[in-house]
This record gives sequence, structure tokens and C-alpha cells, in this order.
Amino acid sequence: MKRPAEALQAFEISEKHDPNRFRGLYGAGKAAALAGDQAKAKSYYGKLLGLAKNADTERLELKEAKMFLPKK
Repeated sequence: MKRPAEALQAFEISEKHDPNRFRGLYGAGKAAALAGDQAKAKSYYGKLLGLAKNADTERLELKEAKMFLPKK
């Protein structure tokens, strides 16, 4: 809907009630990136990658998160 700041607020509220949900972390990271909040985007994408560290498949959401975060 092209309102990433509002979406980020909604994802943050959802994260408080239902923490560590894959789609919630991904949505918050994406919304933060689109809203220009790089610190929050890095934080949410980092949590997403941590949540899925033992995943046996490579989802598009994880690829996007890895591309956003700097290489170590």
C-alpha cells in the first residue's frame, strides 16, 4: 500500500504479541528498509536469519535478508 512506516508500526505491535514469527520478522525488516530505517531493518533481518539458521531450504525472504545485510 506504499505506507512502509505504518506497516512497520503494525509489525512491531504484532511482534510484541507473537514474537519470532517468520513472516512478522520478514515484514518488519522489509517495511523498515522501505521506510529508510536501516538500523531496524538490519535488526529484523538479522533476527529472521537467526530464526531460520537451521532451515533446509533457501526461501526468497532469506535471500533478500542476506542481500540486505553486509557481508562479514
